[in-house]
Amino acid sequence: MPRIRVVIPTLLAIGIAGAACGQAMKNDSSPARVEVPKVEREGVWQSTPGGTQVPLWPANVPLAKPDSGDRPETTGNGSPLVGGRKWHWATYVTRPTMTVYRPKGRNTGVTMLVLPGGGFYAVAMDLEGTEVCDWVTRQGMTCVVLKYRTPQVWPKENGEQQRPKVLLGLEDAQRAIGLLRQRASTYGIDPRKIGVIGFSAGAYLVANMSNTEERTYPLTDAADRQSPRPDFAIVAYTARMLDNSKGKNSLELKPWVKISAKAPPTLIIHAMNDSVDDIRQPMAYALALNDAGVPVDMRVYAKGGHAFGMRPTADPITTQWPGQVEQWLLNIGML
Repeated sequence: MPRIRVVIPTLLAIGIAGAACGQAMKNDSSPARVEVPKVEREGVWQSTPGGTQVPLWPANVPLAKPDSGDRPETTGNGSPLVGGRKWHWATYVTRPTMTVYRPKGRNTGVTMLVLPGGGFYAVAMDLEGTEVCDWVTRQGMTCVVLKYRTPQVWPKENGEQQRPKVLLGLEDAQRAIGLLRQRASTYGIDPRKIGVIGFSAGAYLVANMSNTEERTYPLTDAADRQSPRPDFAIVAYTARMLDNSKGKNSLELKPWVKISAKAPPTLIIHAMNDSVDDIRQPMAYALALNDAGVPVDMRVYAKGGHAFGMRPTADPITTQWPGQVEQWLLNIGML
């Protein structure tokens, strides 16, 4: 019988409570988010009905381990409630996977790779993963949820957070894109219409995927000779991009954020009252993409906070952003 713990280890308690699902601002009129006890149990995350979970790497390929080393994978619920319901995560992930959900009804050939958030401490598998796929597959697209290696704490130098030189989640995301392109005929997808959507920490990974084709891991097989750059990118409440040492009105990016003119068309979604990731984060990224000649759209709403996923609340963004994504995909010729 799996072990159940009522208290999350310190590493996760710090990250998940804040980074994965931030609190509303004090003057925010959005519905209050109710704190609930967090419960963690040892065990490997399993796919929801209709999904096929696939290992990203052959079992004999050695992988760099997350900060937890060989600690067994665990799953648990986060806090506070979102849309009146619990949300769930996986962490201590040493062998990453992608879970493939086929479209319901017609097949447009489009694929959406979903990168959930979790502050690089965990992966919010339902709120920003499988629940997104429920919508994606209804639109005639194949949906793929990435369970990437975590936790990976960002080091600090002189009190400032720094990007790790090797980002494990980025390696896993690039590998997933390569596998999808290599197996396009098997999955019934168009290898030229594979895009990504990321939330919070996952959104940061999407920005990295968009702006580089460089891999930090040795090529394993033919899948790693495919381009790891997505054909379109959707960035929802991103973080870790703005250099806020330059003053409140500066929109300069952190020195580790690289921008490429080859980045794909990008849609950015954010709430003005996000108290975890300031609106200046996506604004700085959007302006940098635009300066590089990359087509970029923004959908900004007054309210919504952080980590709302696709769960309806009184905030319009929670019910309207999926329709905005569908229209945008039509606008850029993907649907």
